[in-house]
Amino acid sequence: MTTHATTLRARRPIAHGTAAFHFDKPAGFVFEPGQAIDVVLPEPPDGDVQSARHTFSIVSAPFESDLVIATRMRDSAFKRTLGALPEGAGLTIEGPFGSLMQRADHLRPAVFIAGGIGITPFMSLLRQAAHDRLTLGRVLLYSNRRPEDAAFLAELTALEQQYTGFRLLATMTAMSRSSEAWHGPTGPIDAALLDRANEGLAQPIYAIAGPPAMAEALRLVLNEAGVNDQDIRSEEFYGY
Repeated sequence: MTTHATTLRARRPIAHGTAAFHFDKPAGFVFEPGQAIDVVLPEPPDGDVQSARHTFSIVSAPFESDLVIATRMRDSAFKRTLGALPEGAGLTIEGPFGSLMQRADHLRPAVFIAGGIGITPFMSLLRQAAHDRLTLGRVLLYSNRRPEDAAFLAELTALEQQYTGFRLLATMTAMSRSSEAWHGPTGPIDAALLDRANEGLAQPIYAIAGPPAMAEALRLVLNEAGVNDQDIRSEEFYGY
């Protein structure tokens, strides 16, 4: 795996308890939308070498100048150290690697299904698709507890207006705990919402990214709707 030196350029809150980290894109660093990197801290937190690295999907698209990740800021040694780094701090990244979508998948319509911070690989895919003006349909089903928790929701809403090949179906599952208004769907992603996503799409690929229980439940829903496993891609996010 290729190792690159980089620099933290900015840290920005993007939702409740969630932040985006912007790094310099190393010279010669090339990646495909939907890929991931390992971020390696300059010093192991609490002297624990194993806690010095973490895998993140890349949020930024290949055409963009920065390299961006996003994460829930949970109380772990890695997250505490990452969150405390000053702008200008040096880090190491390794990768890119993996891919939520196979190369041939980009030639078919797609339904993206994201739970919480599972939105990150889809941001890269959607930004690049809009930049390339792809005409194949892209639909995003995006589930969060509250609007306050939904990273990139404003950007996605704007993207739907700007990119004719994209539809957003966002749903909230805990509006009783929200202080913001929400006029869209509520409740978990189910067969009815999947039917809405499928409208106008011919033989789409389905890509799921989110907590393991959600990913498994949605795979079953898709199977029951007649979708074969060969048309389903999934990436499980453990406590990101």
